[in-house]
Amino acid sequence: MKYKRILLKLSGEALMGSNQYGINPEKLSEYASEIKNIVDSGVEVAIVIGGGNIFRGVAGAGKGMDRVQADHMGMLATIINGLALQSALENLDVPTRLQTAIAINEVAEPFIRRRAMRHLEKGRVVIFGGGTGNPYFTTDSAAVLRAIEIEADVILKGTRVDGIYNEDPEKNSDAIKFDQISFADVLKKGLKVMDTTAFTLSQENNLPIIVFDINKKGNLLKIVSGQQVGTTVNL
Repeated sequence: MKYKRILLKLSGEALMGSNQYGINPEKLSEYASEIKNIVDSGVEVAIVIGGGNIFRGVAGAGKGMDRVQADHMGMLATIINGLALQSALENLDVPTRLQTAIAINEVAEPFIRRRAMRHLEKGRVVIFGGGTGNPYFTTDSAAVLRAIEIEADVILKGTRVDGIYNEDPEKNSDAIKFDQISFADVLKKGLKVMDTTAFTLSQENNLPIIVFDINKKGNLLKIVSGQQVGTTVNL
C-alpha cells in the first residue's frame, strides 16, 4: 500500500444518500464496506465526519441562534454520525473506537493522542467526533488537526465529485479537472478545497490532500494502493 496511515474526511451530507436529512442506512453500510476493504489491506484508518445532515452551526446562527450554542449542537451531531458509523463498521467485524473532543464518557472515549495512535497501531479504526471541541472551527479544520496529530500520511476528502475542477462541474460541463495541483495554485486560482483555516494548516505542515468521489465503489482501495484517483493537492 502507498499509504500506511490515512485520515478520511466525510461530510455529514454524504450519509444522507438520497434523503433530505438524517442517516441513510444503505449509504452508511456502503461506506463501512469500503472502509473495511482498506483496513483488511493493512492500512491504518482514522475518520472525521461532519454533522450537516443533522445540524449545521453556521445555519443555526444565521437564523438568530447564538453561534457558540449552535456550534455545540453541530459538534453533538458529528458524534451521532460517529456512533452510526461505528455501529456499521462493527457489524462488519471491524474493530472501532470513537473518540470525542468534548467529554461524553458514557458513549465514547475522550480524545487522547497517544491512545488514538495506539488504537491505530492495533488495527482499530478511530473515529474522531466533536470537531475540535471549540466553536467557530469546521470539521475540515478538525480533520487536518487530527491528521497532523496522529501523523497521518494523507487526508482523503470524500465528496460527490471526482476531484477538483477549475469551475463547478455540476454547473459547467466544460470544467477542467486537475489530477495534481499545488497548494499555491489552489489559492491563486481561488479554488474551494477546504475552509481557509484547514487548508492553510495542511499547507504549513506539508500534509497532502486527495479529493475524490467517495460514492464510486473501489475508489478508497485504489487510492491507498497508489492509483491515480481524484485530485492530489501537495507542495
